Amino acid sequence: MSVSWNTKYGPRRVREDPPTLQEAIAAAKGLTDSLQQQAEIAASLMGLPVEQVKTEVLKTAHDRARPTRTIASDRGMRTVVVEHRTTRRVPRSSSGT
Repeated sequence: MSVSWNTKYGPRRVREDPPTLQEAIAAAKGLTDSLQQQAEIAASLMGLPVEQVKTEVLKTAHDRARPTRTIASDRGMRTVVVEHRTTRRVPRSSSGT
């Protein structure tokens, strides 16, 4: 789903993708330490049953090595931002010089 509008620099489009289950779990981990509450938060973000999400939360419960960056706003708003950074890949030259 994309939304487009015209600006003085030309048309601009923004693509909105629903979060993946792993992104929802990562966001829930940043909000609480309780596994049950993490499953409930992730299920509400994804619109899935809690039982289905709980199994995935339990699988990732021991995965504390991967850092995630979550930002939750205050004042009762429910804004959660999850950032994933990809590594930059430099193509190798095939010439033998």
